[in-house]
Amino acid sequence: MALSRVAIVEAGLGILDAYGLGDLSMRRVADALGVQAGALYYHVPNKQSLLAALSDEVLAEVAEPTSGRPAQEWLSAWADSVRGALLARRDGAELVASSLALGLGGVDLVTPTTRCLADAGNPRPEATARALLHLILGLCVTDQTRAQLHELGVVAAFDARVAQDDFAWAVATFVSGAVRVD
Repeated sequence: MALSRVAIVEAGLGILDAYGLGDLSMRRVADALGVQAGALYYHVPNKQSLLAALSDEVLAEVAEPTSGRPAQEWLSAWADSVRGALLARRDGAELVASSLALGLGGVDLVTPTTRCLADAGNPRPEATARALLHLILGLCVTDQTRAQLHELGVVAAFDARVAQDDFAWAVATFVSGAVRVD
């Protein structure tokens, strides 16, 4: 296979899934592709760009709910879709959170949510959209960390069903405060 940005991203996702974000390096990606690390820099200028590309791939799985739904329903469905995409990859939430914090990546999660909130009459739709995204990221980072710690025997229990229920409750509580229902 010829070296390309797509091949580099695929190799990076494979390493992310197998070893986690902490073990993802340009050298490891290069080794997986059978090339020298320097060869990657033609396609990906630095590790932050690689992480942004991986983050975009993770977020590519987020499905925007159909329009015309009530705002509370739309926001809850969107939050579930974001959660699903983040949890589908090992350390997906941490990866996306770090890319967003650096202002990297091409997937815009805030604009569609801002539109929904503005249409629903929220007085600060962009700030509210960012707050909802931060809620989702925080809960998902915590869930992924606890699940990994459970696998290592560091914490006694982690119940994915309870985590899902807690997520649904937190999002519903947030959304009910963010969207007025007349």
